[in-house]
Amino acid sequence: MKIYDGTGALFSGRMFLAMGALVVGLLGTASAEDNARFHGGFKVSSATFESYSTLPISMIDNYAVNGVNACSSNGAPGGDQSPELSWTRAPWGTRSFVVMAFDETASFTHWGMYNIAPDVRSLPANAGISGSTYGAQIINDDGSVGYEGPCPPPNYLPAIHHYVFTVYALDMFLDLPASTDFPAAAETLLHALVTAVAQGHVLDSATINGFYSTAPAT
Repeated sequence: MKIYDGTGALFSGRMFLAMGALVVGLLGTASAEDNARFHGGFKVSSATFESYSTLPISMIDNYAVNGVNACSSNGAPGGDQSPELSWTRAPWGTRSFVVMAFDETASFTHWGMYNIAPDVRSLPANAGISGSTYGAQIINDDGSVGYEGPCPPPNYLPAIHHYVFTVYALDMFLDLPASTDFPAAAETLLHALVTAVAQGHVLDSATINGFYSTAPAT
């Protein structure tokens, strides 16, 4: 289980897999998908970009300065669309998924979607629009609901930012505290995930990474 640290967490993960195998032994032969789940290997991929590659312009934000997009290295307009994401071998007992997009370089949350149905195995491109039906969304660190594309400032080092897209598999749904005056935000979701990890409700996580810079190529 990638999200946990230490030998205790590793032992717990092994116990989880052993218990799953025991259930199969008691109830009968497992399907191929069940066997994959019991043997781990939760993974996420994207048709929009390859892991550890440069993010495409379709994912980049738009911020016009003198009629030119300041969020791209050449001024090209960005699509500001969340990427297609697909995941496989979800852990046995998954009841919901959470997706987060985080700029590790700037400690900035670009997107958070939670309570994605347990039978969902992919999100199409632009699923992070406001009003999306794939799951509930938080207010990102830019102050808007849904996906906000990368826009690293070109005059601050490091110029290249590292973006991490993580899918979490939980054995529960999240009930985030929210109101009209205080809607669920990035910190709300992060706190809920930390609590879920501490209580053993996060079964596994999988990540895909990308990079982007607004600095002109040299």
